[in-house]
Amino acid sequence: MTRIAIALAVGLALLAGALLIASHAAPTPHESAQIWRRGASGDPGSIDPHKATTVLESNILSELFEGLVTLDEKGQIIPGVASSWTSNADHTIYRFTFRPDAKWSNGEKVTPDDFVFAFRRLMNPATGSPYANILYTLKNAEKVNQGKLPVEALGVRAVSSDVLELTLEHPVPYLLEQLTHLTALPLNPKNVAEYGDSFTKPGHLVSNGPFMLKDFFPNDRLALVKNPYFHDAAHVKLAEEIFIPLEDRAAALRRFMAGEIDSYDDVPVDQITFIRKHFGDELKEAPYLGSYYYALDTRHAPFNDVRVRQALSMVIDREFLAKKIWHGTMESAYSFVPPGIESYGAPTTVTWKDEDIFSREDEAKRLLKEAGYGPGGKKLDIEIRFNSSENHKATAVAIADMWKDLGVTTHLYESDATSFFAYLHSNAPYDVARSGWFADYADAQNYLFLAESDNPGLNAAHFSNPKYDDLMRKAAESDGAARIALLHQAEVLLLQEEPYVPLLFARSHNLVSKRLMGWEPNALDHHAGRFISIVGGS
Repeated sequence: MTRIAIALAVGLALLAGALLIASHAAPTPHESAQIWRRGASGDPGSIDPHKATTVLESNILSELFEGLVTLDEKGQIIPGVASSWTSNADHTIYRFTFRPDAKWSNGEKVTPDDFVFAFRRLMNPATGSPYANILYTLKNAEKVNQGKLPVEALGVRAVSSDVLELTLEHPVPYLLEQLTHLTALPLNPKNVAEYGDSFTKPGHLVSNGPFMLKDFFPNDRLALVKNPYFHDAAHVKLAEEIFIPLEDRAAALRRFMAGEIDSYDDVPVDQITFIRKHFGDELKEAPYLGSYYYALDTRHAPFNDVRVRQALSMVIDREFLAKKIWHGTMESAYSFVPPGIESYGAPTTVTWKDEDIFSREDEAKRLLKEAGYGPGGKKLDIEIRFNSSENHKATAVAIADMWKDLGVTTHLYESDATSFFAYLHSNAPYDVARSGWFADYADAQNYLFLAESDNPGLNAAHFSNPKYDDLMRKAAESDGAARIALLHQAEVLLLQEEPYVPLLFARSHNLVSKRLMGWEPNALDHHAGRFISIVGGS
C-alpha cells in the first residue's frame, strides 16, 4: 500500500500541471527559415569530443562533426568523410579513402592527418579523456593511453593525402559501429593549437559536420547553423538547430504543447496516459538499447561488501517501478546487458529473478545481518544522488521506501544534470548514484566494459575484480561463439558482485511535432539534423 500511495501522490502532483492545458495548443508561428527547436535534458558539460560522455553531448557533437563513417536517419551506417574502405584478410588493417569534397567549416580540406591528430590526442594521457578506452581496439592504444608508449606508436597513419590506415590489436566485428562514436571524430589541428582548451567556444570552433556552432548561453540555448562547406550541404534543409535545456519534463511538455519546441526526447511518465490519448503519433515510442541502473561506490563501506550490495538489489520491486512509477514506459531489468543484441542472444539474469519479493526480502535481511547491519547491528544510512527529473526522483522515493523494510535510512540528493555528472566524473566519493547507459553500438561488450577496472572514466562504481578483467580481456582476444561465451561468463560474475544494480530497460519516448519531417525511430534513438526539415519553412 505504501508504494502505491507513493506512485499516486507523485502522479497527482504532476497531473495538476497537465490539466492547466486542456488541449494541444496550435504551434506558435516560426520564422520562415528552417529552424529546429530541439528540447534537451540539460546543458552539455563539454563539446570537446575527447571530454564529452553523455547522450546529450553526443547528439550535439554528431551535428558539429563527421567521422569516417556516420549514421543515417534510420541509425544505419553510411559513408562519412570516407567514401569507401577496405581491409586485409584477417581484418586487422583497414584503409579509408576520403571523399574529395570533405571540408572544414573554414573551407580547408579535411585530411587523414586531421584524424591522426585527433586519435593521438584522444589517447594522449595528458588529455585525460574518460572515453579513450572505447578505442583500445587500435594497435597500442591502451599502452599509449597509459603512458607506456609515445602517441606516435598508435596504430593510425596517413598513407597519402586521401587515405587513412587503422591497424587493430585484433579483429573487431563492431569496428565500423565504434567509428560512429564521438571519440572517433576528427579535430582541426590548427584550431586546437590556436585556442587550446577554449577551441570549443563559439567563434573559435572549426568543425566539419552539417552544422557549425553559433552561440551557447547556459540554461538558455545552444544554437547551431548550417555549415555551407559540408559536402552534402545542398540536401541539408535546416538553417538552424537550437538545443533548449529543459530538465523539467512537465515544463517541456507544456512548451511542446504551446509550440515553443518541436521535439523533446523524454516525457513526464506520470502523464503518459494523457499524452498517448491526446498526442497520437506525435509521441514516438520504440525499442531502445538503453538501461537504467544504480551505481554503488565500491571504494568504501558498506558498499565494498558484496552482501550489502546484493541485499539492496534483492528487495527492489522492479515490476512496481516499471508499471507504477514509469507507467509502462520502461521494462523491469534483471540483467546488466539489455535484450535485443542479436549477436549476444538472451542476456544472463540474477539467480533470484523468479523468487517472490517476500523470499527475496528475507534473504536480504539475512545477508545484511551477516554483514553486521540491521537490528542489533550497525545502522545503514544511504544517500541516493540523481540529476533533476521528476522521473528520477519518483524512482528514488520508491526505492527508499523499499529499503526501509531493511531498516535502511535513505536521503535523496538532487542536482542539475551538469553538476551531477561533473561530480561523478570528479571521482569524489558517493553512496548510490542514478546512472544509465545507451548503446554506442549493438554489442554486449559496450555494456560490460563499464565494469573493467582499467576504465576509470566510465566505471562509475569503481569496481575492480581481476577475474572479471581477465574474462573481458580474453573475450577481446577471441571471436565467434568463444567470445560470446566469455562475455556471458563476465555478466554472470558482474551480477554476483552487483556493483551496478540493474533496475529498468529503456524504451524511447520522444515528442515530435507534426511539423518536423524526416524523424525516424531507431534502436539508437539517433536523429541527425541533416535529414530533418520543418513543414512551412522556406
